[in-house]
Amino acid sequence: MIPLRDNQVKDSVPIVTWTLVILNVVIYLWDRQWHLTGPNAVFADLVMRPREVVEALRGVGDSFPLVTVFTALFLHANLMHVLGNMIFLVVFGAAVEDAMGPFRYALYYLAWGLAAAAAQIYVDPFTSVPNLGASGAIGGVLGAYFLLFPGNKVELFVPLLAFLAFEVSAWVMLGIWFLWQIFAPQEGVANWAHAGGFLAGMTTVLIMGGRANVLKGRRLEYYT
Repeated sequence: MIPLRDNQVKDSVPIVTWTLVILNVVIYLWDRQWHLTGPNAVFADLVMRPREVVEALRGVGDSFPLVTVFTALFLHANLMHVLGNMIFLVVFGAAVEDAMGPFRYALYYLAWGLAAAAAQIYVDPFTSVPNLGASGAIGGVLGAYFLLFPGNKVELFVPLLAFLAFEVSAWVMLGIWFLWQIFAPQEGVANWAHAGGFLAGMTTVLIMGGRANVLKGRRLEYYT
């Protein structure tokens, strides 16, 4: 399922969301010396390896791996990886940024990425397999959206169903996405980072006082 758009009218331009998209795309191309495909060559040392992070936390060896918890948020394995992440970020990030405000949204985005990395490290602390991608932080965006805008309609594109496009409620689509991370983990995918980020996004909304408090005074409008 590929989300195309939601039906909510935004009150402002999602500056942070588009800045993140541009930053991720530029870093992806820079990492491949401005080619669309190929291995990461420039920033290969900035991916996160859980084992190295755990050792750094224990005071063993260099502390630099702690930095990779953040740098890995802006690195991607291949073209489909970065495109998929940026599509989800654009579709769901705009409404969350509009609700929280750009400054808080930017800080929360990084915090969700950290929470996602922590979840993945907790589940598999001894692996040296590189972890990279914005999907953990974007999981936080999805978790926040899940609580803030559950009734929004999201248009989905399904290539396997004869390129069918249809609308579903956000809570259905995001609920399936979250359960998929838990019960249908994919080899080579940091599913627990996705789930951890999602729960962190939900927790953020609850800490902020819940949906009613975050959206207090806002009149939501929708495209018809």
